[in-house]
Amino acid sequence: MRPSSASTAARPARPGAAARVVAILVFDGVTLLDVAGPAEVFKEATRLGADYRIVLVSPTGEDVVSNLGFKVAVEGSVFSEPAPDTYLVAGSDLYPHTPVPCDLAEAARVPAAGARRVASICTGAFILAAAGLLDGKRATTHWKVTHELAVRCPTCRVEPDAIYVRDGTTYTSAGVTAGIDLALALVEEDHGPDLTRDVARSLVVYLQRSGGQSQFSAPLQGPPPRSPALRTITDLVTANPGARHSLGDLAKHLNVSTRQLTRLFHDELSTTPARYVENIRFDLARALLDQGHTATQAATLAGFPSYEALRRVFARKLSISPAAYQRRFSTAQRANAG
Repeated sequence: MRPSSASTAARPARPGAAARVVAILVFDGVTLLDVAGPAEVFKEATRLGADYRIVLVSPTGEDVVSNLGFKVAVEGSVFSEPAPDTYLVAGSDLYPHTPVPCDLAEAARVPAAGARRVASICTGAFILAAAGLLDGKRATTHWKVTHELAVRCPTCRVEPDAIYVRDGTTYTSAGVTAGIDLALALVEEDHGPDLTRDVARSLVVYLQRSGGQSQFSAPLQGPPPRSPALRTITDLVTANPGARHSLGDLAKHLNVSTRQLTRLFHDELSTTPARYVENIRFDLARALLDQGHTATQAATLAGFPSYEALRRVFARKLSISPAAYQRRFSTAQRANAG
């Protein structure tokens, strides 16, 4: 049931206003939520007074099969449809791991040239990159494959923690649900914050999320170090994050100087020993919060000297407090318990 308040009641579109065409590029293996999430935002905005027309197009004009095996019907080929106002390129699990086919890259490039703005959802950024549309621009994609995007598009400045990035008239967004965040931002550009707030409220989503992708990602410590000596230290910290892990203690464990240990961490992990320990403790504290521990308990069990120390790390990394994180990301089971 939808809210019945006056603020969310359907409003008529402006008389005589031309519909803004939102074309979404789909293809075999497309992630269905990349398509449905933004489309739902534009549909709801239209119900509340905007005037968007959503068009699904494919490179050949033929219907496609999504990642879930569902058939997705399209209106035609990208090359036969007029240039849209907004051109969205959905993502797929395929293309961070395999090259983007030339015809798919061309299907992104050609309509984008005539569109007012072009945007990718999640790994759709790889298609934009293959089309040359991210050259020299800032961009983002799903946190798991930001490094791969940077490799594929070396002139692009990849921002791994952004929910979405705008560079001129080109937009890129993070993981699949970030497509909803991006679509809300596009609606706000067109119609202002009041209507957009009503859309967000109606869809029961945040109008603007605090922090970045790292709120949602698993521990991001990366691959193990190549050096057996450094691997010994990282294993030691990971096995017992709450133990004493000062720079001197860690160096003594390897019988090396603190300077040499710091250089090892910098060369192989691009961080310092202290920051590595902090990251491991942060990941453990976040897992403890997810399990239902209080913020104070999580700080103690993860090895932070105080709750305040944990709070400062959360503020720096996620822009929210441990308590706010727990409220926002607690499971439905815990929320409904009792």
